[in-house]
Amino acid sequence: MALLRRAPRLPDDVRGSLELRRGEKVLATAPLTDGWAVATTLHLHVAGAGALRRAWSDVDGARLDPETAELTVTWVDGSPASVLHLDAEHARVLARAVHERVQSSVVHTARVTVPGGAVVRVALRRDADGGLLTQVLGDGRVDLSDPRTAAAVDEAEAKVREAAGLA
Repeated sequence: MALLRRAPRLPDDVRGSLELRRGEKVLATAPLTDGWAVATTLHLHVAGAGALRRAWSDVDGARLDPETAELTVTWVDGSPASVLHLDAEHARVLARAVHERVQSSVVHTARVTVPGGAVVRVALRRDADGGLLTQVLGDGRVDLSDPRTAAAVDEAEAKVREAAGLA
């Protein structure tokens, strides 16, 4: 039988530095080698060195290396990935919370292969304010200056929005 472990207590000064919004709740925490990682209902927070606060709709994906307890978070805007060096004891709990929050921000997705063979993902996601936004993510080979590619991307985005009743 597995022992239940309590989440580590977030120090008051760290909690205060997060500037949580009204109604924003802490879901999971994990000590870092140089601070804290905190998953809330609205954001991923890193308190300490390399501080950040990003909405779940900004996260493209995250991967936990179970051997090193490093959580690598990739961003939809293409900015460099954030590597969080988590306390091994709490790494899985935080990684699960990150996965759940990213998935809960996704309303609808579609993949389309555009002329030239590149794959584009179109996602309709909920932002931290509850609004909906469309994200178009390519694999680096997408040439939007090609009118056929631009038309295929526009069509895919329109279908995703229509599927959610936004057209």
